[in-house]
Amino acid sequence: MKSLPKLKIINDPIYGFITIPTKLIFDLMEHKYFQRLRRISQMGFSYIVYPGAHHTRFHHALGAMFLMQKAVQVLKSKGVTISTEEEEALYAAIFLHDIGHGPFSHAMENSIVENVSHEQISLLFMESLNRKFNNGLTLAIHIFKDQYSRKFLHQLVSGQLDMDRLDYLKRDSFYTGVSEGTVNAQRLIAMLNVKDDALVVEEKGIYSVENFLIARRLMYWQVYLHKTGIVAEQLLVRLLKRAKQLTAEGVELPASEGLRFFLKNNISFDDFSDEVLNTFSKLDDYDIISAMKMWVSSSDFVLKNLSKMLLNRDLLKIKVKSQPFSLQKVAVKRNKISDVFKLSEEEASYFVFTGKMENQAYSMEKDTINLLKKNGKTVDVAKASDQLNLEALSKSVVKYYMCYPKNNIDSYQR
Repeated sequence: MKSLPKLKIINDPIYGFITIPTKLIFDLMEHKYFQRLRRISQMGFSYIVYPGAHHTRFHHALGAMFLMQKAVQVLKSKGVTISTEEEEALYAAIFLHDIGHGPFSHAMENSIVENVSHEQISLLFMESLNRKFNNGLTLAIHIFKDQYSRKFLHQLVSGQLDMDRLDYLKRDSFYTGVSEGTVNAQRLIAMLNVKDDALVVEEKGIYSVENFLIARRLMYWQVYLHKTGIVAEQLLVRLLKRAKQLTAEGVELPASEGLRFFLKNNISFDDFSDEVLNTFSKLDDYDIISAMKMWVSSSDFVLKNLSKMLLNRDLLKIKVKSQPFSLQKVAVKRNKISDVFKLSEEEASYFVFTGKMENQAYSMEKDTINLLKKNGKTVDVAKASDQLNLEALSKSVVKYYMCYPKNNIDSYQR
């Protein structure tokens, strides 16, 4: 593992100084694909609710890599053998795990590209960078894809107690000011060990795990699934779909070169050539913001008003309940806006729609968090905990929402 000729450190508001461990990681950080993450918000439109939530995927990647360094140090100190090649591969895998995110993080994969997840695009970026860096990422890719023989390495990158989750909970809690999401990441890492090639937590760390799972559940309800944030993200998804539809009909919309390409073309996973990937790498939050600022002057009622809503935070009203909304209730809301503005049913559906949100803090079915007891046996944390609500946290809670215009629909522009 080649070290840097000169120590490179970055000052992080969460952890203090973060050291860039190797030349490969430094070169990856300097690459334009990674630098793009400075322009991708970590939490999408959450800053509409929490004004401080302007941190980026770049911040998060650095933080997750820092925690991975701590995890490697802890495991090595407990006699777990990790080679220098495996160590660097772990750093690279966690460093690049989110590199495939599009503008505003999750909205892109539900609108402009055809059902392509950010994990799939991250893998494409990693494979492209692997060719550029003389196959230096081959082992990192195997770990990322869970194709390496030592399974606990993948669990550190992607699992129910991985470095990704530990960082984003702590970081998002800090930047939103939601203290309920605070987790003691370094205490949890200090309790990690490996048993039978699987990641485990030493028994005395049970209360830290409980706090982590409860914090995750609270962060989902209070932050990630906050109803105002849900409205904003859904409006953005619909805005991009409308722009794509208008472009397909021959309407020339002002947009950046990269955004125009994805508006004009239906791109599925199989279409992601190196050229398409390079075009995707030019997209960030600023493409969307600048496009919306131009689209508020559009002659299309839907595009104009969706853009205005997002730019001015004049959003739709949202109602949330435990049961799905009746089709009749949705139809009444749509008919009202259709009558007022002479819209088609399809156009009205951009302003009146339903959906659901799901919160499951812990899964007992796959890749469980296991405690290592003093007698050497392992047990699922939900079964070992004296907190009866941990098993309840493993149950998925689904809520349904309906979004529709507020009473002041006369503020909409024809």
